[in-house]
Amino acid sequence: MADNDNNNATIIVMSGDMDKVFAAFIIATGAAAAGMDTTMFFTFWGVKAIQKGNLTGKGLFGRMMGLMNRGGINVIGPSRFNFGGIGRWMFKKMMGDKGVASLEELRQMAIDLDVHLLGCGMSMDVMEISREDLIDEVEDIVGVGTMLNLAANSKVQLFI
Repeated sequence: MADNDNNNATIIVMSGDMDKVFAAFIIATGAAAAGMDTTMFFTFWGVKAIQKGNLTGKGLFGRMMGLMNRGGINVIGPSRFNFGGIGRWMFKKMMGDKGVASLEELRQMAIDLDVHLLGCGMSMDVMEISREDLIDEVEDIVGVGTMLNLAANSKVQLFI
């Protein structure tokens, strides 16, 4: 992960909104393409972007959370104008018509560019999301100490 020449970027993805996750992956792929060692730390609602999309949770509240807040990059909606899912469809259509990569394509591009994907252990514990619920490319489940160390050794730190 972070190297000693400080040419690193750490992006903390807290939002699970389509537009914000989109921005996070655009910045991450841009930084990685520019030669920066780039790490994305997914916490709270941001974990949705690295989930497989299956139902999660073991206890009552965890299952309710998994049902009401289902993860998976293809189901997250925009922060505004979602209209019960119509907004997500509309934005995907508009982006496709303009030749803009989809969220799934951007995530794969980040993986192909060796962007480090990390899940937040505390958020996953609270929401009863297990390691098996995440895509295979997630490198590790870590805590705030790891994220702070990465950010402290980065030229760029962003919170989205």
